[in-house]
Amino acid sequence: MAKVSMVEREKKRVQLNDKFREKRAKLKEAILSVHLSDEEKWEATQQLQSLPRDSSVTRQRSRCRMCGRSRGFNRLTGLCRIHMRSAVMNGLVPGMHKASW
Repeated sequence: MAKVSMVEREKKRVQLNDKFREKRAKLKEAILSVHLSDEEKWEATQQLQSLPRDSSVTRQRSRCRMCGRSRGFNRLTGLCRIHMRSAVMNGLVPGMHKASW
């Protein structure tokens, strides 16, 4: 089980990302634009840097839906390796079974 504070921090990052997503996209578009002058690009860069760090998508960490574990996360099911194994053993994940040879 992950610490509650870490899970709550992730929730806060998701909310900040939702809040600043459009503004961040517009500023990035302005920075990459060929039609703007260097001064306008510089201003857009400064505004982008002034946004909260946690509003960036790359600051988010994928977590297990059941326990909040961040390591060993499987994107397909949204579970960590531990819960993934128990789900596969119980037959809850269609098309997956324990490898044996």
